[in-house]
Amino acid sequence: MVNKVFLNDFALTVSNFKEEKVKSKKSEKLLTVVSFEFKVRGGEEYHVVTKFLYENIFDVSIPDKSLEFRGEINQYSTSYTNFSDEDSTSDFSLKLMEVE
Repeated sequence: MVNKVFLNDFALTVSNFKEEKVKSKKSEKLLTVVSFEFKVRGGEEYHVVTKFLYENIFDVSIPDKSLEFRGEINQYSTSYTNFSDEDSTSDFSLKLMEVE
């Protein structure tokens, strides 16, 4: 069971982790695709996480699977919440695809 994903050195506690392989549109290579969900508190934490995700391409490390690759955000969503309220929580969903 995967509960930690690292994007660069940024640690996320995740749930609903899924991994799959998809065929590249450029070559015959099979690319890793991972998806997962995580929670983010409002206020400063929300600002830090969303600003970080704008980098879009990351060194992905999943220690529980001994898996590492360079990945790009393929899908990203968050639930609506009051982002300035430190006590609110947003549900994030992220899908990353290995880059060639």
